Amino acid sequence: MDTSANSRILAREGPRDLCAEAARVAAGRQSAREALQLATAAADGPLCRHAYIRRFDATARATAAAIDAGRDAGAPVPPLAGLAVSVKDLFDVAGMPSTAASASLADAAPAAADCTAVARLRAAGATLTGHTNLTEFAFSGVGINPYHGTPANAATPALDATPRIPGGSTSGGAVTVAAGAAWAALGSDTRGSIRVPAALHGLVGFKNTQALTPADGCIPLSFTLDTTCAITRSVRDAVLLHELLAARRVKLRGRPLRALRLALPQGAGLLDGLDATVARAFERAL
Repeated sequence: MDTSANSRILAREGPRDLCAEAARVAAGRQSAREALQLATAAADGPLCRHAYIRRFDATARATAAAIDAGRDAGAPVPPLAGLAVSVKDLFDVAGMPSTAASASLADAAPAAADCTAVARLRAAGATLTGHTNLTEFAFSGVGINPYHGTPANAATPALDATPRIPGGSTSGGAVTVAAGAAWAALGSDTRGSIRVPAALHGLVGFKNTQALTPADGCIPLSFTLDTTCAITRSVRDAVLLHELLAARRVKLRGRPLRALRLALPQGAGLLDGLDATVARAFERAL
């Protein structure tokens, strides 16, 4: 697949995104196994408590080792270069149950095959690290789960003694990316389930057009509104993941900022409820 669009995006977010790390693996400056070891250590750490429903540690190690072996043998390194990607516990992963983080599906049978989204990530060289926690059946923007525990917001651990909400429903996915346990998180978005937790962690959440990525093998919330998409660390990572999940190339127009027209919400009390910190950030952005 042609993912050349990503090379044309300015990497303003710094070097520690998936695109930069994949380039390091491809150049031999980092192995996929070493990257996985760091991700696994983060997954074992306190920031990721309750982030995973189930881990795929053994298969993850095998995938990373295969990527390194292929590179050492001269094979092309795939776009995701064996880097850690977490999967929301709605999506079928071969040999694993999908339970929507619900006690009612605790005895679900293992999936016979990967769903399309997971299969595309695997084909692109993703090391799948585990099924992540979520609000039961993806039915909340807060991220609370009474059965598996609620993961605390990984971006604000030192702000105060009270853990802050992770946002939902893709709560565990956002926590894994923010905590360094994954470079990207596969999730779903109906009314904000990707965008809310991404925003609360300072990450990038992109809701794509529903028909672009097949939702087969995914436990649905809404058959007409669900989308399959990802949480990432940077905009260029979001473009890469969208290209892979949607099996399409993103064509960037490259227009300068002065050629764009932006809509600014004003009046009718639209901005009256802004928190002071958010208002200052909004004004800086304008």
